[in-house]
Amino acid sequence: MERGSEGPFKRLAREVAKFGAVGVVGTVVNFAVSNLLWHLTSLQAVRANVIATIVAIGCNYIGFRYFTYRDRDKSARTKELTLFLAFSLVGLVIENGVLFAAIYGFGWDSSLQRNVFKVLGIGIATLFRFWSYRTWVFKALPAEEAVLEAETFPKPSQPLPRPKQRVS
Repeated sequence: MERGSEGPFKRLAREVAKFGAVGVVGTVVNFAVSNLLWHLTSLQAVRANVIATIVAIGCNYIGFRYFTYRDRDKSARTKELTLFLAFSLVGLVIENGVLFAAIYGFGWDSSLQRNVFKVLGIGIATLFRFWSYRTWVFKALPAEEAVLEAETFPKPSQPLPRPKQRVS
């Protein structure tokens, strides 16, 4: 089946699946780095988690650009990367803000509690990132958007009448 012949829900489902696959890799990297830093260094938990999140952001950019959104506009890479980093920074604040609140607000600082709140923070930040990346960072090409929009409108059952030409 051609890509253009599938419905908008299938396209969105494919995009979500690809985004999720990259996200799983980024999450594994994030958890591995943060847990290594938590157990092998004397860094404070949130600082170690910020470092882990930054490493994961780097992995995610590569995955999103070359896998999830490889068919999207590549003409303005500097702008794309700037927007990606800006929205990733907001996601970093969301993710680490949840962890910060759990540790410093409630005193939940065991290894298990850190990881539970890390999952919660990543989940909330992922919703924000999905929306922002697909809306602002990895935009569809204008021609592709036009084709996709045209495919979603119902086709007229009869050809439209042609306007009459006036002869002066």
